[in-house]
Amino acid sequence: MKTTPTAIPGVLIIEPQVFGDARGFFYESFNQQAFNDATGTHHQFVQDNHSRSAKGVLRGLHYQTRQPQGKLVRVVRGAVFDVAVDIRPDSPAFGRWVGVELTEDNHKQLWVPPGLAHGFLVLSDTADFLYKTSDYYAPEFECCIAWDDPAIGIDWPLDGLAPKLSAKDLLGQPLGVAGQSSRTAG
Repeated sequence: MKTTPTAIPGVLIIEPQVFGDARGFFYESFNQQAFNDATGTHHQFVQDNHSRSAKGVLRGLHYQTRQPQGKLVRVVRGAVFDVAVDIRPDSPAFGRWVGVELTEDNHKQLWVPPGLAHGFLVLSDTADFLYKTSDYYAPEFECCIAWDDPAIGIDWPLDGLAPKLSAKDLLGQPLGVAGQSSRTAG
């Protein structure tokens, strides 16, 4: 497993060793001990999620004010531009973002530690997005930061098109406002 640090402390790009030939491929998508060693953490995952989205769908930027979730994310079909935003008040990287393309072909994963906001944009016709979480989903503590908050300045690869957003994501708040209530949208 290859682990690459990003510009945000604790956010890591993880690349498993893929064994492939003319028949296809095999790789170990998760191993608790290898994950602990690679990240220097001891998070246990309690929930696995799977979403399927169409091209242009943008989900996020989501986080929980209580029960913050660490997320280990990957794509098994299609391609996404995946983003983590540091919203930890004491972090030297507060307000900064990192983005990485995750595809079914590159097999990359992104580790987004608890306390960060997360979102992604679907680049392919369809994308199946899988993620493990280190705590349970708690809708009463969920918040959403505006995907286009100019204070963060994410360079989404939209090619001039408007993203497809959920009703919840349309109500996303600027970073300075989002955490002031326990929930920004239903």
